[in-house]
Amino acid sequence: MKFTLTKEEQNILLSQARESITAELEGRKPSFKQVEDNSNLQKPCGAFVSLHMRPAHSLRGCIGRMIANLPLIETVRLMAREAAFGDPRFPALSMNELDRLQIEISALSPMEICTDPKTIEVGVHGLLLTGRGRSGVLLPQVPVEQGWDLKEYLDYICVKAGLPQGSHNAPDTQLQTFTAIVFSEA
Repeated sequence: MKFTLTKEEQNILLSQARESITAELEGRKPSFKQVEDNSNLQKPCGAFVSLHMRPAHSLRGCIGRMIANLPLIETVRLMAREAAFGDPRFPALSMNELDRLQIEISALSPMEICTDPKTIEVGVHGLLLTGRGRSGVLLPQVPVEQGWDLKEYLDYICVKAGLPQGSHNAPDTQLQTFTAIVFSEA
């Protein structure tokens, strides 16, 4: 699937993600601007919202949905709030952190079953590994940020899923790939 977002659509998503978080911190209903019904923002799409703290760019929260069951704009609004207040790895975001917060959004393509891991392109494909009642996800930008090659990327998706390294080849697991449009606040 060829999925694109204009710079304007990306900016709308970033501003609505920030409004979702700000409204929650201020204890009020979000004030969202209306978007066109036929825009890419109304198409069902999975997405992740990652929160980083400036200046060190340290992770502060990351939550997403792999499945495209809501319009992209609604998914981003929900995931922004969840990343700020529901990521179990971090305490809820506080008002004094808001001005140092940088929002990054990853809009996901549909999943494709990967029958040959050698076809995975590091930095292009994200991974979803499921099996034995476990699952793990890595966004396409993660192996680049970590400096991993393909073998390290495949090993780590297994670890992330709580499975032994090499499990991506096991008959009782399924490896899927996806791509993402990744953008963030300046």
